[in-house]
Amino acid sequence: MAESTDLMATIRAELRRSDPEAPLYRRLGQALGSALVSVGAIGGQALPSERRLSEVLGISRVTVRRALDELARDGRLRRRQGAQTRVSERVQKALSKVTGFSEELLARGSQPGHRWVSRQTVLPTPSEALALGLSAQDQVVRLVRIRTADDQPLAIERAVIPQSILPDGNLVENSLYAVLRSLGAEPVRGAQRIRAGIMAPVEAELLQAETGAPLLIIERRCYLADGRPVEFTETRYNGALYDFLTDLGS
Repeated sequence: MAESTDLMATIRAELRRSDPEAPLYRRLGQALGSALVSVGAIGGQALPSERRLSEVLGISRVTVRRALDELARDGRLRRRQGAQTRVSERVQKALSKVTGFSEELLARGSQPGHRWVSRQTVLPTPSEALALGLSAQDQVVRLVRIRTADDQPLAIERAVIPQSILPDGNLVENSLYAVLRSLGAEPVRGAQRIRAGIMAPVEAELLQAETGAPLLIIERRCYLADGRPVEFTETRYNGALYDFLTDLGS
């Protein structure tokens, strides 16, 4: 993959779709991250060198290095001095069908529910801006809630959507995807990364579990038909209950 024509072409295409007012390193990081999903990169695969990326894309090595460093901090790349940059070996799986939490639980015969923690319109964090291809000045709607299955706390969900797509978080009462669908902004493709964690005291309290209990953390990025990022969501599941959500049957 290191010299993949498809990868370079996909990066260029993603750059053309990115916000021209955003910093170039952030646009490049978002374009590269999206391109890796599009070409089906897997954990451990090597990327082109900084010099190669710089030469082919016509972007300075300083900018390329900063973009790669941002992706590494976000957990999507693995970088070591004197070694090739590689795709992180954390699980990153393309979604064959994009569905929301409520739709997923209903399909499994359980009753979805939630309790709101906050609905805010704010400036994005650096990782949120990178994931959504935004500048630091572009506002986002951040939705934080406790997700329940049959009234049992199951997960802490933090969804972030550009305000240019979702003007007001109060529009969302139950299903975020139903609201996006009504706005003509339904996601059509996405990718998710999965990693393990343990509950901090505040997470344990919200999920009615013990501090130090296992978490399954799923980061999800979804896109519109034109390639624009529409959603960046981190969901922290109670690891003891996650099998219920992922049992797909035969």
